[in-house]
Amino acid sequence: MLKVCRNIAVTFLATISMFTHAALEIVITEGVDSARPIAVVPFTYKGTGEMPLRISEVIAADLRRSGKFKPIAEIDMPQRPASDAQVDHSAWVERGVEAIVVGSVEQQSAGRYLVNFELIDVLRGQITGGQTRVLQNGQLVQSEDHVLDARQTVIPAGSFRRYGHRISDVVYEALTGERGAFLTKIAYIIVREDEPKPYQLVVADYDGFNEQVLLRSKEPLMSPSWSPDGNKLAYVTFENRQSQIFVQDIYTGQRQIITSHPGINGAPKFSPDGTKLAIVLSKDRTGATELYLYDLMTKQERRLTRHRSIDTEPTWHPNGKDIFFTSERGGNAQIYKLNLDSGRVKRMTFDGDMNLNGSVTPDGKHLVVVNRTLGRYHIAKMDLESGNFHVLTRTRLDESPSIAPNGSMIIYSTMHNNKNVLALVSMDGRFKARLPVLNGQVKSPSWSPFL
Repeated sequence: MLKVCRNIAVTFLATISMFTHAALEIVITEGVDSARPIAVVPFTYKGTGEMPLRISEVIAADLRRSGKFKPIAEIDMPQRPASDAQVDHSAWVERGVEAIVVGSVEQQSAGRYLVNFELIDVLRGQITGGQTRVLQNGQLVQSEDHVLDARQTVIPAGSFRRYGHRISDVVYEALTGERGAFLTKIAYIIVREDEPKPYQLVVADYDGFNEQVLLRSKEPLMSPSWSPDGNKLAYVTFENRQSQIFVQDIYTGQRQIITSHPGINGAPKFSPDGTKLAIVLSKDRTGATELYLYDLMTKQERRLTRHRSIDTEPTWHPNGKDIFFTSERGGNAQIYKLNLDSGRVKRMTFDGDMNLNGSVTPDGKHLVVVNRTLGRYHIAKMDLESGNFHVLTRTRLDESPSIAPNGSMIIYSTMHNNKNVLALVSMDGRFKARLPVLNGQVKSPSWSPFL
């Protein structure tokens, strides 16, 4: 887990490869039965030929993968309404459904489509008969408060999947009170041994579609990390026979070298305001690493730790004032917290044999770590206020956890059938999924911020 860099060479390819298929396929393995029953009714279509994409399938898949909802199958739907006016609210309630999404797609000119959708609380609609009279400016008027959201948008044919994710975000927030994270991306390293440059830095939608290969190399890549605006990635390569840290624009492909000191240059993490990087260097000590702060404007480095042990894997608290990191200063690897104002260091973890590779949840309340107990590595979380510790996974050799920007899910690397794959676990540990790849081995995932 605590990686020591070796001297190897890398070749950069500026071209970006695009794929419309899913490089990763999310397979749900646990936790669906406890989810809330809803329905995403197939959208009606008015136009020539076929709809570019069945947008209802994108929405249903998103909501199912969130771990909070269980969309019912089309065969179990009592009707196929396109609007609230056509909904038999009682029929849906009898099927145990709480809410439904209905909509329509109408073809416009120049390859554009008008998409309408409504999110309907069928329980409330059943009680009110679809209409409620409320007092407004001293008069009773008709209210449709059982319609939780209703929107229409004109989109091009190529935006159906993206707009489906947008609808999923609207539905998720309306029903949970939390912001949805379906319009996000993940970065990861994939190794495809059958290609001339097998090591690839990849960005894809959270569900594995729209893969972009940003960098191909004959040698390993590691530690991708998103900038807060979602436009750049910091990562580690091994050019010129030594490790180097780069920052690359994911849209233009332009990249900038950050550090290239003799020895180890590793584990870059953007600060919450995007102005600095927390990095790991060994330039001032032989064979050991310390934490440094790199200012992206002034290009100045500031050493943060001075200890005889290995300090590595920095991650930021959302307050921008504390950095959590892995250190062996207590013997085995544990997570420590460094306050940038005072310089004070405090040990945070004590459970199991060791804890490493920490990440703090967006609300700043929990620390997610890789915990080793009895030789087994699993993803765990710790309440930063109470210290309560909860192991979330039971998979094999879990590592590199990264948290969704709404704090609902954790993506991590694990082993399945003797291959490196990605996996998902909900923050409460109840929902689990696996993301096998068709070709290659996947590791070092990093979830983007909101886009």
